[in-house]
Parts: sequence; C-alpha cells; structure tokens
Amino acid sequence: MSDELYLEQTINKIQPIDETSRRACLKGWDQMGKPLHSLGKLETLWAQLAGIQRTVHPSVAKRALVVMCADNGVVAEGVTQTGQEVTAIVAENFFDDLTCTSLLCKKNNCDQFVVDIGMVSDTPRTIRRKVAYGTKNMAKEPAMTRAEALAAIRAGIEMAEQLKKEGYQILATGEMGIGNTTTSSAVTAVLLKDIISRGRSNENATHIDACVEAVTGRGAGLSDDGLERKKNAIRCAIAINQPDPADPIDVLEKVGGFDLAGLAGVFLGGAAAGLPVVIDGFISLTAALLAARISPGCAAYMIPSHQSKEPGAKLILEALHLEPGLCMDMCLGEGSGAVALLPFLDMAAEIYEHMGTFDDIHVEAYEDFQV
Repeated sequence: MSDELYLEQTINKIQPIDETSRRACLKGWDQMGKPLHSLGKLETLWAQLAGIQRTVHPSVAKRALVVMCADNGVVAEGVTQTGQEVTAIVAENFFDDLTCTSLLCKKNNCDQFVVDIGMVSDTPRTIRRKVAYGTKNMAKEPAMTRAEALAAIRAGIEMAEQLKKEGYQILATGEMGIGNTTTSSAVTAVLLKDIISRGRSNENATHIDACVEAVTGRGAGLSDDGLERKKNAIRCAIAINQPDPADPIDVLEKVGGFDLAGLAGVFLGGAAAGLPVVIDGFISLTAALLAARISPGCAAYMIPSHQSKEPGAKLILEALHLEPGLCMDMCLGEGSGAVALLPFLDMAAEIYEHMGTFDDIHVEAYEDFQV
C-alpha cells in the first residue's frame, strides 16, 4: 500500500472521543467529597482520558515515550551551538540513563522507544526507521521530498499502532535532533502565518518576517548573532521553497524535519488507535500542529503537558485551543515535559478511583452554581 493511501486510511479511522464517558467521568468527580471542580485540570484531563479510552475508568498504568531522532541539514547555516554528532550521542545516552528524560522515565515507570528516523549516522540500539541520512539544507533547497515526508509520517503511525497492540494505554512524545527548533520555527511561521500576521505587520516588515520574529527563539542557547543567523536561515528557506500553508505536508517537505514528520505520525496513529498522546515542548507542539492540520479530529486525542519557553509554543497552544497542565519554564525537549506530566495523571487516577463520595462521608453534596 502506498504511504499516501496508508495515511488516508489512518485519517479515516479517527473517530470523535466518547462524550458519554467523558461526561460520566466529570459527574463522578462532582460526587466526590470535596469542593466542586477543585482539582481543576486534573479533573478535566482525566475526563478527556475517559472519552478517549471510552470508559469511565481510564488507565495510564502502561505508558511509553516515543523519541524521534533525526538530523537537519540547516545546521550548515550556523544555527546551533553544537554539531550534528550530538544527535547520535544523546540518542544512545537514553539507553544508559544518561539523559534527563531517561531518568524521568525510570522514575515514572515509562518505557522508552528511541527511534532513528533520520540521523546522519547509525547507532546500535535505536529502533531503525530511517527514512534518509538527515534532511537537506532547507535554506538552499527543500528539506526532503514529498515521498520522504509521507514515509516518515507512516513510520510514526506504525509506531503508535504497534504500541497499541502491545497494550500501551498512553504515549508521550519526544525528539532529539540538533537544529530542530529551527525547522519547527519555520513550520510554525508558515502554518500560523495568517494568525500571527493579524495586527503584527508594519511598513518595514513583510508578513512572513513578522511571523519568523514571533516564533523563533534561542533554542539551546544561541547568542544574539546566532539567533539572527537562525532567523535569516528560516526567512531564506521560506523564500526559496515557498511552502504552501494550505498543504501541511508541503510545508513539512519544504522546511520541516524527519523528527517532526514521525511525531506527527504518532499523533495521527494514536488518534486512529484510540490512544491519548501527550505533547511535549515546542518541537512536539509543532508536530501536533502539523497533525491537526492534516486531520483536525486528532486534536481531541492530544494531552498538552507544559508551555515551553520557546516563543512559538504559546502561539501553537492557542491555535490548537489547548491549555497546558504545567507552567515551569521548561525548554529541554526530548519528552521531558511530557513525562513530567505522568505523575499528575497518576495522582488523578488515585483520587478518582479511591476518594470517598459525599454519601460515603455523610456530607451534603455541593450545588453547582456554575452550570
């Protein structure tokens, strides 16, 4: 089956979440012996999980982090502090508990699946789903072909399908790829062009200049000169390749990365399989935006974890109408924020399943005046 047809069939499998289960879960929270809605997003997130899993007793006991690893040719433009060799080094470090996120996974009983979807070198322990040995330099030519973009999306979909078959109940998303805040900024600038441009343009800047300024941050700690090189590379890539905002796969092909494509596939595949997928930071959010533009129905299966310090993150959250659970100024990536949300979901589960109701504690139930 062609990758394009495979994607079409995946999209057709995505169904609305079960509102009956979601509402029943919210009603269950209201019956507990505490002030109504007093646990805030713990209640609404747990109810969303009920709707996704189509049960009033959802579970996140078996969880996995999917880390998509890829390299980006745009690093040739001097947009990063480090070279591409760091991608492979960190990818292998996951297996030796030498990354922040691998330690978070160990603490939170979360299995790791580290996927080579496009690194410039081969590594011994990563899952091999390599589409190509890195993307091209988007400041000179399209980052990838459309066929490569579709193949990378399919790889992400298939990862989600496989993990569903293995009994996983929730997926977290992560990535590793030097230069990927540059590609993410480019994709975001194009996809949110109309939203960002309203009221932001001036006589001295084009709409796309305003968009690039609005979404581009320092990544892993660029100097002022480095940040300007990064912005110039993004402007150049958009000007040369002319990605079509109405075609998210064209945007991915022209100025994206294989990690973004793979993660977009995880979001799409998770939704098709009825799996909640936790969004991490800016790169993961960009992939979520791509997935939602490809199939808007998948957004209901997305769980936002935190708001990254990268400026584009807040804009994407607003565009997707999502509110993050955590605001802790995190910007590490690799799935760190997504995994950090898991203990909060565990606490929600414990309370929801075991807390006494108003009847249990012989207290008159609160009346909801906010309905």
